[in-house]
Amino acid sequence: MLSATTRLLIGLLFVFAGIGDGTAETAGQQRTLYAVNQAPGIRGSISVYDIDARHRLIKTIQTASWVRDVKGVAASAVTGRLYVSYRDILGRGRIFCLDIETDKILWNQRISPGVDRLAVSPDGNLLYVPTWEGNSADFINIVNAATGEIERKVYFSSHSHDTQYPPSGPIFQETKAEDGSGNYLYIIDPSSYAVSRVGPYSNVLGPYAVDGASRYVVNNVVQLWGMQVADLRNGKIVTATAPNHPPGDPGLLHGIGWTPDESEVWQTGGDGEEYVWDMRDPMSPQFKRSLKLQNRDSAHWVTFSINGDFGYVAPVKNTDGPTEIFSVATHMPAGAIGSSEDMIEIDFADGKIVRVGDQYGIGRRPKRELADR
Repeated sequence: MLSATTRLLIGLLFVFAGIGDGTAETAGQQRTLYAVNQAPGIRGSISVYDIDARHRLIKTIQTASWVRDVKGVAASAVTGRLYVSYRDILGRGRIFCLDIETDKILWNQRISPGVDRLAVSPDGNLLYVPTWEGNSADFINIVNAATGEIERKVYFSSHSHDTQYPPSGPIFQETKAEDGSGNYLYIIDPSSYAVSRVGPYSNVLGPYAVDGASRYVVNNVVQLWGMQVADLRNGKIVTATAPNHPPGDPGLLHGIGWTPDESEVWQTGGDGEEYVWDMRDPMSPQFKRSLKLQNRDSAHWVTFSINGDFGYVAPVKNTDGPTEIFSVATHMPAGAIGSSEDMIEIDFADGKIVRVGDQYGIGRRPKRELADR
């Protein structure tokens, strides 16, 4: 007998099978979504979807065995390689490297003392790997992307969690340290590895997202029904509180991202909700609406297609509920895929990779459009 979540996924797929996205796929070009599966039984495999064919499943790639917890995904258009960080059934941190052209695993390395949501350098040569939010190590690892060997460590705070390398750089790092150092967002120079920081925020940080010019960053913060926004130029931080939120302590709302045009920020809300903020003035966010999810529990992640036509809202981590798809333009449901929060768009032209997206909901507006901010 099918589980309730499986029946929900099947229902969503049928309901939205006739909904198009208004984007015509150019001959010889294809937008695909590589989604690392998190449901029990298939965890760690990668399902590949055709974005412009209503997210039709193209194939599922078998990868590593004994994946306990998927932590993150990154890819390089330069090298044609995709990387997945995960914890195995013994709790050890590992990363595997997939050749996107051949679907072959090139290496699968243990990374000590642990791993979390990673980032890749623009040239595809280095991986920036946090040592896991549950680990007390006070550094992140810089890993050779060709071999999986650790090249150096960068020290600053413990319990490192999410690493970002947005288009405008540099490297950003958040930690879950409870000694006060987790109340800051860290900025790492990719050349010198010098570390600076922004904050303090009101509490320990959670997931965050940087805009296209690396000027503003939106942050989930412990015990906050809403978000805090920092101006990275001057360090100013403002708080935006969601109206009519449920009573009590939210713990940590987990998942936040800019739409690529940076007009909105989407954020995990209360159970069964996704908050949408108007970000026309980044330092004065205005609550816009709440999206109702088919999954009644709290969402755990949000990201977007590169051109911003679709938003992907993931269910509770390591469950088999569907990842819901929304039209960004209309805020209406637009389908579902299998359970995944570790997703990245990869676009091809005549079979060759032409661009990759990001697992994070990073902004993508050009710098020249931000000159008046």
